Amino acid sequence: MPTSKELRKFQNSNSMSLLLTSLLIFSFKNILAQETQIEINNHGWKPFIENVNKSSTPVFMALHSKDAVRSPRVAKTIWNRDNCNKRQSAGDLEDKKQNRKRTLELHLTESIVKGDLAFDVGVYRTSYLLLDGKTENYYGRFHVVMRKEKGVWKILIDTDSSGGGTIGEKDFLAVNAMKRHF
Repeated sequence: MPTSKELRKFQNSNSMSLLLTSLLIFSFKNILAQETQIEINNHGWKPFIENVNKSSTPVFMALHSKDAVRSPRVAKTIWNRDNCNKRQSAGDLEDKKQNRKRTLELHLTESIVKGDLAFDVGVYRTSYLLLDGKTENYYGRFHVVMRKEKGVWKILIDTDSSGGGTIGEKDFLAVNAMKRHF
């Protein structure tokens, strides 16, 4: 029969084992979530930004799910994938016609990943370099749902709003750009 001192030692070692196991599981889940976000950034957000900046509608739209929905909330409208494609194409053509260079930058403020779904929130800045050398900046907040389809992250829902002009440079720069910038 074990002594009470031996029992306490055994209980303490079991508690320590349980604590270490819990910490390892939590750390492993954290690492997996970080790896998934890196995958989303590299295969979703970086090509998204690159192709907006290149005014490359076909490649840009290939990053969207066939079920994609977009809502520019200031316009109080909702577009399906076909409408989004038409609007993006028209905007790209207009930029080329006006010889404007568009630069999109995103700063993430929140990311939630659960299985094959991801939800990202952040602040964007779209800059236009005009023919006269001046730059116009536009700011807003975005909310995007992505879904992993056949091993590839695709944009499922994309909404943004300028907040009635209340979102600006200060909001954009307030996000920790070192960790959350593309």
